[in-house]
Amino acid sequence: MSYDPYPPHDSYAPYDPYPPHGSRAPHDPSPPRLTYPWQPPPPPPERRRLPRRPALGNHRDLRVLRGAYRRQRRVATLTALGYFCLFLGLSAFAPSLMSSTVTGGVPTGLLLALVQLPVTWLAIALYEHTARRRVDPLADRIRKQAELDARREAAR
Repeated sequence: MSYDPYPPHDSYAPYDPYPPHGSRAPHDPSPPRLTYPWQPPPPPPERRRLPRRPALGNHRDLRVLRGAYRRQRRVATLTALGYFCLFLGLSAFAPSLMSSTVTGGVPTGLLLALVQLPVTWLAIALYEHTARRRVDPLADRIRKQAELDARREAAR
């Protein structure tokens, strides 16, 4: 430990935001004085460049992806649920139609009930088709952009 024969005239740290009581007025807006007047001022804080694009959470592509996914769910749900509601409505309000026979003595109600399974498969096929054509390419593009952003941030 070295001994300084000429102690500084101020007894607090040069940039201490809370100097000892009485050394500065609490409402004094001036910066604290340096311990040694010949010391250079502290370096300015490092400024970071702002990204060229908005952050990923506010990105327009995410809103587009959410909208595409929402349409995809609605189309598939309304296809399956719509047909089922049509079948229930016909069963409740058109019993004569549902009890009438089609070729071979098969009632129309039974035939419409059996068609429910292919309609459900159709809804699943629509869901997968819209996923491959619209939703997956958007998600892949956002995923690649997020990877690029992470690499750029790591390189800084």
